[in-house]
Amino acid sequence: MSTVSYKDAGVDIDAGNQFVEDIKPLVKSTFDANVIGGIGSFAGAYELPNGYKKPVILGATDGVGTKLKLAIDSGIYDTVGVDLVAMCANDLICNFGTPLFFLDYYAMGKLELDASVSIVSGIAKGCIEAECSLIGGETAEMPGMYHGKDFDLAGFAVGIAEKEEMNRLPHVKAGDVLIALPSSGVHSNGFSLVRKLFFEKLDYKFDTIVDGKPLIELLLTPTRLYVKLFKKLKSKINALAHITGGGIVENLPRVLPEGLQALIYKDKIKTLPVFDIMSKHVEESEMYRTFNMGVGMVWVVSPENVQEVLANSDGYVIGELKKGERSAIMV
Repeated sequence: MSTVSYKDAGVDIDAGNQFVEDIKPLVKSTFDANVIGGIGSFAGAYELPNGYKKPVILGATDGVGTKLKLAIDSGIYDTVGVDLVAMCANDLICNFGTPLFFLDYYAMGKLELDASVSIVSGIAKGCIEAECSLIGGETAEMPGMYHGKDFDLAGFAVGIAEKEEMNRLPHVKAGDVLIALPSSGVHSNGFSLVRKLFFEKLDYKFDTIVDGKPLIELLLTPTRLYVKLFKKLKSKINALAHITGGGIVENLPRVLPEGLQALIYKDKIKTLPVFDIMSKHVEESEMYRTFNMGVGMVWVVSPENVQEVLANSDGYVIGELKKGERSAIMV
């Protein structure tokens, strides 16, 4: 009677082991002094930093969405890992949390070593930029669930905050100024619409030049990380909102108390060229509810701190807070 192996079923244990060996230097490059142990245990361990009076642990999780489809189709794999880290770490700082460590879940139909190492290199790069350690992950080879070169990524960031600093609502007042931090591009939201518009309706190709570079390079520009800038100016920020799916109009109200309204002046927004192109084919209201429009994060800042924030960042003023129904209004 003939036998069947795990490899016959589509799972290559040897390739998986080689993958772990290949990524060890990448993972170790993210470690800080609080990481306990190395790679290969059943769980990652991280010693909590000192100096907190009432430390609170925060967690955030996210993926990269259908932006992965562009990475798969183009064979460019080294940027989406940065996106994965950024989508989680940028959320953490909105609760005044400092990222500590990161874990990833990476699933595919068949493990391709070169592509997989490239993906993890992006995750490691994102962790270094976010100043957090990549202490663990799961790689799942799942034939039958994923086909061809398809894969998916999920990320999990854990951070720490001082309990009394987490609730930002009491710090947000009428008259506060809204400062936009530029995005690096589309970031990681709205790519189902991006792909349909550019590659179906407009019939653009990966090498079509847009804003001076191939379209695929423009679209795969990774999500900007704002962690270091947040740490630098934390004491001058009343609240901050990560502008992801839902855009400014849906994300900014999440940091406002009842009775305050955000006025956003559309003519102040430094919209990126990629959004200008899309705006010719997509309703304005849909654009502002789907994309960041060039604004990756909005900081709420007291008037007396505005000049210092502007002088120490690439931010610019896009609006203000006034009394009214809790919402973000584009004017």
